[in-house]
This record gives sequence, C-alpha cells and structure tokens, in this order.
Amino acid sequence: MAVESGWGESGSVNTDDTRLEELDPQPLLTRDYEMRPSLVYERLRQRHGAVAPVDLLGVPAWLVLGYREALQVLQDDGAWPKGLENWRARTEGRVPADWPLGPSLEVNHVLIQGGPGYGTLRTAWDAALKPFQDPRHPQAKRLKTAVTAYADDLITLVGQAGTTGHADLSAQFSRPLPLMVASHLLGFPGSQGDDALMDMWRVLDAGPDAEPALQRLLGALAELAATKLKTPGEDFPSYLLAAHPDLSLDELARELFMLLGMTSDHVGILISNTVVEVLSGESSVRASLSAGMVRETMNRVVMRKPPLVNFVPRFATEDTPLGNYTIRAGDPVWVSSAAAHADPLFADHVAPSTTVSTRAHLSWGAGRRQCPARELASTVAAVGVGRLFERFAHLDLALPVDQLPWRSSPFMRGLRSLPVRYELAATPERPPVDSLAAEPTPESAAEPDAESPESVLPDPSARRRSSLWRYLTGLIRPGR
Repeated sequence: MAVESGWGESGSVNTDDTRLEELDPQPLLTRDYEMRPSLVYERLRQRHGAVAPVDLLGVPAWLVLGYREALQVLQDDGAWPKGLENWRARTEGRVPADWPLGPSLEVNHVLIQGGPGYGTLRTAWDAALKPFQDPRHPQAKRLKTAVTAYADDLITLVGQAGTTGHADLSAQFSRPLPLMVASHLLGFPGSQGDDALMDMWRVLDAGPDAEPALQRLLGALAELAATKLKTPGEDFPSYLLAAHPDLSLDELARELFMLLGMTSDHVGILISNTVVEVLSGESSVRASLSAGMVRETMNRVVMRKPPLVNFVPRFATEDTPLGNYTIRAGDPVWVSSAAAHADPLFADHVAPSTTVSTRAHLSWGAGRRQCPARELASTVAAVGVGRLFERFAHLDLALPVDQLPWRSSPFMRGLRSLPVRYELAATPERPPVDSLAAEPTPESAAEPDAESPESVLPDPSARRRSSLWRYLTGLIRPGR
C-alpha cells in the first residue's frame, strides 16, 4: 500500500510501492543543470523530497538531496556499500554496454571498489599518503616547497606577457598546478611525466582524442609502476607498494590513475572556485583571506561550490526507506553534496556573516570512506591560492561573475575558463617553506630543512622541451 507525504507539487508522492524502473525519472544532465544546478536540485527537492529518482544518460538512479539522508548513506558502508557487483540492473544486463559513464566506473580503484579487499587497499592508501600529509614528515615539507616553486614558475610564465595584462587562470594556473604536483607525487623522473599529464588533461576534457589519450596514459602509468617495483623511491607508488606488496602492476596503475585524475581535477576546481569567491566581492570571504585564513576561505567555498558535486554510486543491500521512497536492494544511490549543502537543515545553520565556517560539510565525504587525500588536496590548493594573492598586486575578473563559463558532469563542476585582469607585484620572493607549514612542534623542530626549490624541480632545459610547458608557453599573449 502506498503512503502519502506532504512533499510534491501535487501534495503527495508515492512513498513505498513504486520501483525505480517504473517511475519514469526525468533526465538530470540537462541544459538547466549545466547552467544552474542549484535550481535543478531545488525543483527535485520540491517535487520528491530528500531523495529523487533521476535519469543519468539513460540509466535510472536515486539522487540523495537531503543532508540527513546523505549522512545516513555515507556513514553506513554496510547498508550502502560501493562496488558495481552490488548493482542489480547491471547484473541483470539492463545497463547499456555503451553507457557513457561506464568507463569511469568500471576502473576498479580505491574510489570505486567495494567488497572485502577495500579495507586492505584503503589502509595502504593511508600509509602511502601519510608522509605527504603529516606536517612533521620531511616529505610533507618537500611537497610544500615543490608546490610553491611550481606555483611561482606558472605565475612567472603568465608574467611573460607583461607586468599587467589578461590571463586565463584556469588554463594557465589552476589546472596545470595540481597536475605538476601529481607528477611530483608519482615520482616521474625529470619532466618525463609531462606527456602523461597532458593526456590526463585530454581524458578529463572528454574530447575526441580522449580514448587514445587514456590508452597512452594507462600505458605510461603501467611503465611507471614497473619502474617503481624494480627501483622504489620516495614517492607515492613506492610507498603504496611497500604498504600493499600484493598489488599487481595493473592494479597499481589503476590506483595511480585515480590519484592523478582526482588530484588534478578536484584541486584545480577548488583553486579556481576560491579565486572567484574572493574576487567576486564576498565580504566575509575577503575578510578570511585578508586575515591570512586561506584554508578557512576554502572551507567556506567548498560548502557553497563543492568541486565534487555528486559522489560515485552506492547500492542498497536490502529494501530500505530513505526520504519519501523505499530504495530496493541493488538500486544505485548517488549522494549529492551540492544538494545536501543547500538543504535547509544544513544551510539554515550556516551563519553567512561569520569568518569561521562549519566543518560539518560533506565535500570530502563522511564515514570510513571519507577522501584519504583531503589534507594533501587542501595543502596544494591553499599554497596555490596563497601564492596567487601574494604574487599579484591586483586581480580582477574579466567577466561578470554570472557570465563565467561552467562545465558540469555527473561528478564534478568547475569553470571552463577563469579570465582575469592582473598586475604583478614587484620583485617577488619565494617564502621559506616553514612559513607555509603548520605551527612547529617539538618533533618537527628536530627535522632537517626541506630541500631548496631547485632540488625538487625538473631541470629547466628539460622543462622547456616538455609538452606541458610548450602548451603553457603557447597560451602567452603579450599585450592582451
């Protein structure tokens, strides 16, 4: 028997008898979603409540819009596991072989994987990332030195067009910076990883050359994995192998692909979104930045515009009430952090005028599967944003904020470009790495100093020959 609820335009919705396949859900990825996803989420909330049936490029799914319901799913990995083997429609052959989202979900890495092997893999990820995320570790200091040096080199390259001018901070800074950092983490020798980075860019842009770029990229990562197996170094793949020696080369390459893809796109969007929020005149955001609270500013930004808007799917293990519907065993459930942050239950308790924001947001997930690299991503973005506003005496958006071009996907939402007018500050100097680190502790005080920027960057002549650097140099337009 159906149960009625007060939600919905007509005053009621069917809450327990109608299966997902029978609901004829409306497409989510429409032009409206591309332009104003918040309006799409709100229309779904008004019609369905906290959970809505949607069509994802021809495949029906549940989209979780409510904050409380999102927490329920994210925090209960037993009742709502990941792993495509839990998807009933896929097991029954009802997911088209050419479904556009299939390739990105079929790569079985730590972000997607379910089942008993996940715990061991996640423990290995935590161990491999710890040297880069623990501020007391020499590798974390070395990473901050590298991020600062990469950021300064990109800004200096922008300045080759003149001390004042126009630039696209997305193409010329926000997107290449995390890719360069990812190359540092992966331990590519010299600038050899730059071709792989360019291919990662092509894959993320999903253009006509995305498929051959993906094959080249996976080949390069498999070759790198084989190298690290023979000759380990002080880098993420070597640390991951040490923590999980049973990983095959193919499995290791998939994990490296996940780190490269998520780090580059997620961090790049976070940098751009933070810059936009600061430049668009939000007084509270400007107050945070002027007080030196770059991370606090970013924390506020991810509540308003999270880069990862929808998490990869989970699946009900049994028929479970959620919102105004019953989710059947094996149904796919996508949690929307962007929609959950707009839920009045959450949004009405976030004071817009305060400088200090809440940590209760879902931008990094929740529960045992919370993003393992959140500290790493925050560090890279914070250093990048900090150097931008230190190196430029003036930055201003070259377009009204409501005319900036956005790109949306089922997972991410970021800017296609970030056009700015700039004025470089005079005679910039790189700050010492200690000024970018956390407050020193007795343990960290005893650590050796991090290397100089010259010791962590590729040879300048090799960089000038790299495909990434040639591309970035080609973006310089003097006199714009």
